[in-house]
Amino acid sequence: RLLLVVVCVALLLDNMLYMVIVPIIPDYIAAMRGGGGTAGPSVPAGGNGSGGGNRSLLLARYPPASGGNEDVQIGVLFASKAMLQLLVNPLSGTLIDRVGYEAPLLAGLAVMFLSTATFAFAENYATLFAARSLQGLGSAFADTAGIALIADRYAEEPARSRALGTALACISFGSLAAPPFGGVLYEFAGKRVPFLVLACVCLLDGLLLLVLAPPGGTGARANMPVGTPIHRLMIDPYIAVVAGALATCNIPLAFLEPTIANWMKDSMGASEWEVGLTWLPAFFPHVLGVYVTVRLAAAYPHLQWFYGALGMAIIGASSCLVPACRNFGQVIIPLCGICFGIALVDTALLPTLAFLVDVRHVSVYGSVYAIADISYSVAYALGPIVAGQIVHTMGFAQLNLGMGLANVLYAPVLLFLKNVCQMKPSHSERNILLEEGPKGLYDTIKMEERKG
Repeated sequence: RLLLVVVCVALLLDNMLYMVIVPIIPDYIAAMRGGGGTAGPSVPAGGNGSGGGNRSLLLARYPPASGGNEDVQIGVLFASKAMLQLLVNPLSGTLIDRVGYEAPLLAGLAVMFLSTATFAFAENYATLFAARSLQGLGSAFADTAGIALIADRYAEEPARSRALGTALACISFGSLAAPPFGGVLYEFAGKRVPFLVLACVCLLDGLLLLVLAPPGGTGARANMPVGTPIHRLMIDPYIAVVAGALATCNIPLAFLEPTIANWMKDSMGASEWEVGLTWLPAFFPHVLGVYVTVRLAAAYPHLQWFYGALGMAIIGASSCLVPACRNFGQVIIPLCGICFGIALVDTALLPTLAFLVDVRHVSVYGSVYAIADISYSVAYALGPIVAGQIVHTMGFAQLNLGMGLANVLYAPVLLFLKNVCQMKPSHSERNILLEEGPKGLYDTIKMEERKG
C-alpha cells in the first residue's frame, strides 16, 4: 500500500506540474513580444481528467498574437512533453522489463525533480521548452514504471482494478488541485514557489521509494522471467485493440482543451471565470466513473469490454453535443460526460492490458504499459498542434462531430475483447517456465501454478 502511495504521488505530481505552468505563460509571451511586463496569472481552461498519464492543459486564453509564430510556439511548447514521451516510451518499456520497476520509477522521479527546478528558474522560452521536454522524459519512466509496479504488486482482481482506479483518481485530483494551487501561490508568493513546493514533494516521494524498495537491493529481478519484447506486444491484436481505444477516447479531451476557450468566448461571450471553470466540475464525474467501473468489474469481471464500449459511446455522444451548447452551464454537461466516459474506458481497459500479458505473454508489465502511455501521448502530442488548424479550416462543430463519430464507430471494435476473460495462460509462458526449469522462487511458484 505504501508503494501504491508512492506511485499515486508521482502521478499526481506529474499532472500538477503539467498544469501549474499555466499562470506564468503570459509573462513569457509578453517577453517574446517585447512587452517585458507580467501578465498576471491566467485562469486554466481545464485539466486532464483522464487515466494515463499524463495528459494535457492549455491556457484559457493567451493574449492575441500579432502573428502566427507565437501560436506555433505555444502549441509546440505544450505538445513537447507528449512528443518526447512518445519517442522515449518504447525504450523505457524495454528497460523496465529488463531492470525491474523500482529503478526506472526512481529515475523518473529524479528527472521530474530536475524538470520542476528548471521550471522554477526558467527565464526564457528555450529554458521553458527544455524543462517541458525533461518532464516528458521523466514521465516516460515514472508513469510507465509506476502503473506497471501496481499491476505487478496487485496481481489478482478485483484488487488490481481498485489499485489502478486509485491511481487514475489521483491523476484526476491533480487536475482539480493544480489550478488554484498554482494560481494562488503565483499571485501571492511569486512564480518560483509553486515549482519549489512540487520539487520538495517529488524529492520526498523519491526518498520514500528508496526506503520501501531500494532499486536492486534484493536481487528479486534476477528471479523473474524476461518480458515479451514491445514490438511483439504491439502486434498482438488484443493489445492493439485496447491501445486504439485508449488513444481514441482521449482525442476529444486533447483536442478540446486548446480550442474550447476561444469558441466559448466567440460563440457565447463567456467571461474569464467561466472559461477558467469549464473543466473543473468534470473531476467529479470522472471519479464517479472510476468508482462505478471498479464496483461493476468486481461483480461482473467478464464485462470489462462492455464498460469500455459504453464509455466510448458516452464520449462520442457528449462530444457531438458540445457545439450545440449556448451558455456556460450547458457546456459543463457534455464535458462531464466526456470525462465520465474516459473514466469508464481507462478503468476497464488498463487492468485488461495486464491480464492479456498474464495469459498471452509473460507477466512482466513495463512494455505493455509503455504501449498504453504511447496511446495517450499520440492524442496529447497532436492536440495542441493539430486541433487549432482543424478548427480554422473546417470549423469547431465539424471537429467535435468527427471526434464523436470516431468514438462511436470504435466502440463495437471492443467486442473483439468479449472472450478475453475466458483465456488461459499461453503456451509461450508455460514453455518458459517448464522447459528452462525454475531459476528462483518466482519461477518455482509459477511452475507449480501451471502444473496445478
